[in-house]
Amino acid sequence: MYSRILVPLDGSPTASQGLAQALRLAKALGSALQLLHVVEVRRLLVEATGQAPPERLVDAWRLAGERLLAAAAEEARRHGVDLDAVPAQRVSDLIVDEARRVGAGLIVMGTHGRRGLLRLAFGSDAEAVLRDSPVPVLLVRTPEVGTTAPPPAI
Repeated sequence: MYSRILVPLDGSPTASQGLAQALRLAKALGSALQLLHVVEVRRLLVEATGQAPPERLVDAWRLAGERLLAAAAEEARRHGVDLDAVPAQRVSDLIVDEARRVGAGLIVMGTHGRRGLLRLAFGSDAEAVLRDSPVPVLLVRTPEVGTTAPPPAI
């Protein structure tokens, strides 16, 4: 059904849930995964302001992304799923561009489901991907804070 599934990763629990779902789908459908490290620059700049010079932040983000992709690739290998990976760039546009470039048949990604001021401040990458994607998008919603949900089974 889907020969290649694109999975954007940013190191968040939300993205991890998206990866878990994508692994289940890939294994069941015999699909390959395309992993994509994304960095939400606006959010990171707000969190890191005054903590380190920008060049050190970029180096730290790049290193964190390399580690994130390596861990996700190892998880995919343990499940017998083929994959490829792409290092960090801009979020929603990159996800859509990468889906086109690799011929992905599906994009699976986690979403926070932000509302109100948080959505206004950070925007919604998931919404932008959903709006601009040339292929179907499966959004995996993270449970709201304070609720309990079973961990994703892989």
